[in-house]
Formats: sequence, structure tokens, C-alpha cells
Amino acid sequence: MLGQSLKQSQLQKLSPRQIQLMQLMQLPLYELEQRVKEELERNPTLEEASHEPADGPADRDEQETERGDGDPFEMEELFQQYIDDDPTNYQQSGNNDETYDAPGSYTADEFTFFEYLEGQLANLEFDTPLDRTIGLQIIGNLDDDGYLQRMPSAIADDLLINYDIDVDSRRIKDVLKIVQSLEPPGLAARNLRECLLLQLNYKVDNGEDLDDHTFADLVLAQTVIRDHFELFSKKHYDKLREKLEVDEDELRDALGEILKLNPKPASGLGGRAGGRAARVVIPDFLVTVVDDELRLSLTARNAPDLKINDYYQKQLAEYRRKQKESGKLTIAQKQAAGFIRQNIDSASWFIEAIQQRQQTLYSVMHTIVRYQEKFFRTGDLKTLRPMILKDIAGPTELDISTVSRVVNSKFVQTDFGTFSLREFFSEGMTNEDGEEVSTTQVKKVLAEIISAEDKRKPLNDSKLQRALKDAGYDIARRTVAKYREQLGLPVARLRKEL
Repeated sequence: MLGQSLKQSQLQKLSPRQIQLMQLMQLPLYELEQRVKEELERNPTLEEASHEPADGPADRDEQETERGDGDPFEMEELFQQYIDDDPTNYQQSGNNDETYDAPGSYTADEFTFFEYLEGQLANLEFDTPLDRTIGLQIIGNLDDDGYLQRMPSAIADDLLINYDIDVDSRRIKDVLKIVQSLEPPGLAARNLRECLLLQLNYKVDNGEDLDDHTFADLVLAQTVIRDHFELFSKKHYDKLREKLEVDEDELRDALGEILKLNPKPASGLGGRAGGRAARVVIPDFLVTVVDDELRLSLTARNAPDLKINDYYQKQLAEYRRKQKESGKLTIAQKQAAGFIRQNIDSASWFIEAIQQRQQTLYSVMHTIVRYQEKFFRTGDLKTLRPMILKDIAGPTELDISTVSRVVNSKFVQTDFGTFSLREFFSEGMTNEDGEEVSTTQVKKVLAEIISAEDKRKPLNDSKLQRALKDAGYDIARRTVAKYREQLGLPVARLRKEL
């Protein structure tokens, strides 16, 4: 039976500006700087505050006199020129975000990974222009680590579809050998085994200055990778010695040469030649101990000094004065005034959002410092208390989701190093003495036990569990395995060394 009824409920919806504020809150420092640059480029009424000398104001008056005495009709011309030239296009014509390069996104005077290899190809002699085209197609399919992830048959299909060139896989493999001779050694390998073998072959072929012992080690290393890679990867060293008929010292020296190789040959090319520039960690906070007191501050780059351009404020005031006197404005004047007012409002909100971000970040970090005071005084990870997002959300009167956004991708510089804020958050457990300890402390103890183990006979997870229990931390074996994996440590068999 159908019926009608009334129901009263409350719904909370975030406004677009609240959403933007939340997004601004979670930006790491390098992305915040990019966001500020984009806003400065987009909004002509927003500018960075300049710290002028004593005679600054007089100079500013002279500059404003040169720009004009506040004539509204001059402002109308500037407005139209800005509309015509602005790449972000306030008229919303054919341009869009996909074709607009934001400030800071340009890579002038830098070489891409492809250009770096293309320059080397240009110096090689190929039998035909077709082989050079195949070579360019191959290097165009390399990933950021320098590996070739596509099969020769797939590259042949690409050449046929894109260039109407019909070649067989055998010819592509022949050109691939030429590409693999480029620097750095190990480039264009199809798997790790081939990558390591290419580097060893390069060392052996160019080893005129090597002593006999090192040369013999490299040759043995070649045999290990070429013929016994599975035994090597699984660290079955006893079986390797039997297969190769060598003693322990000889095998150890050969494995030492393998460990010197780079499993990601393109990753060492850096920002100019590599596909991506290395991202440097920039601390958002600075915590120091001065006169036995903890001092917290935001880094200067976290607090951009922004202001609204005085010139545009005067122009808007001039329009308002003119409207009050005459009672109306022309269409062009109304458009210009609306343009200025809209951008001043946007600039005011952005400045306020940046300030609110600073206040929230400082409040959250101040609470973390108080909660983990022992650590910030000593630098000992064992002194970290169990702490979850709720422990910070309460004192700061912030929502848990806001705290999560604040600590995301943020770093603090201390007297003992630079740490991610996420490192200070962990669950807790009770040790045998009844004290509550953080899982971070347990992981540190676990790492110390593994670091001190006999690498000839590394401890499995059951033995690690017993060792932790002897240290006062009674946890399950599966928990030990989880913590070990979080530390990035492999199982016992893969930690074995000669």
C-alpha cells in the first residue's frame, strides 16, 4: 500500500571553496609553491608582498604616476588587453587546461631521457635509415628505469601502424643489440637478468686496465647470471658452489661484483637526462631544542607573503566613486569593474586560505610535538608513544580527516634528522612490564635483531618472534612477518650471505 509521509533531516554539503581549502591543506610544500605560482599568474590582482627599503613608498608613488593617475578609461584598455592575451582565457574560448602549461612546468634547457639517447644514436652508423628509425622506436618504448617493456613483435606492429613500415622481429632484435650498446650499460634490457649481464659484458669487454683477480671475478659473475640466475636470485649459494666448482671466497668475490651493478640503469641519469627529476624532501616544520626548550616554527617557504595589488584596489574605488557621482557606468566600465571585483574577491579568499592553512598546520604540529616531546628531545625512536589521528584531532578540535590531510606528505626537520609526520603515528601494544609501547618501537627492535643476526644463518620469522619475546614484546608470528615486510626486509632465505 502506497502512502505519503514527511521526513526532516539535516544534510551538510561542502561548498566549492571548502573543498579547495581541504585540497590546499594537504598539498606538500613543493606543490604549494606551484599552486601559488599558478594563482599569481591567473589572478592579476594578487601579488607577492615586497619588502621595500625606506624610500620604497616614494618610488611606488612614482611608478603609479608612470602607469597613470587612475583613469578608469585606461583601466578599460588594460582589461581588454588582458582578456585578449591571457592564456587562462577568462572568455572561455577554445583553450583548456590540457593545452595550457602552468608556470613552473616548463623544462627549458633540459634534455629528456629520449633526447639523451637520441643524441647517442645520431653518432652511430646504421646500415640503412630504416634501422635508425627502428632504433628511435625502441628507445621511445623504454620506461623510466631504462627497460624495454614491449616485445619485438609489438614494436613491429607499431612501425606498421604508425609509419607503414613492414619489418620482421628478427631485424628489430638486431637493432636492439645496437641500442643496448648505448650508455649507460644495461640499457634496453628486457628483464633484470639481461640488464645485469649487459653490464658485466661491458666491464669484461672494456677491462684492459683490470687486474687478473678482478677480471676472473667478473667472468665468474657472468657465468652466475647467464647460466645460474635462478639459484643466484634465490640465494642457494651451496648449490652454486657445487655447480661452479669454486670455493666460498671465489663465489663471494663474484657476488660482490654483481652487487656493484645498477638494476635500474636509467635511474642514475638524474634530472637533465633522466625521464623524471628527483624529488627533494623539503621540511615544512623546524623543531629545535634551545636552552632546554622545544621551539617549533614553520619554514619560510610554507608561508608565502601575498597581498592584493594596490593599483587594482584604487581602480575599483574609482569606479565606485564615478558610479556614485553619475549614477551609472558604461558597459565597458561595468565589465572592467566586475572583472576587478571578482579577482579581488578570489585573491582575498586565497590569501585567507593560505593563512588558515598555516594556522592549522602549526596547531597540528604543536600538538604532535607536545605528545611526542621525549622523542623531539632525544631523537630515540624507542621513546615514541602510541599515537593515532584521534589523539591529535581532540586537542586541536579538528576533524580526523583534516588531521590526516595535514600530516599527508609533510616533513619536520629536527636536531636528529628529517622525518615524515606519518612516522609519528602508530598503534600501541603492551609489553611484558605492562607498559604501553608503539609499534614503531617494536619495529625498531625487530630491525636491530635482524641487523645483528648471523647472515650465514639468518633468523626465520618464528625465531624472530622468540627473540622479540625475550626482549619483552610478545607478538604473534604473523605480526612479526607483517612488521618485517613493512621494514622492507625479505624472508630469512633471501637475507642469507656468504
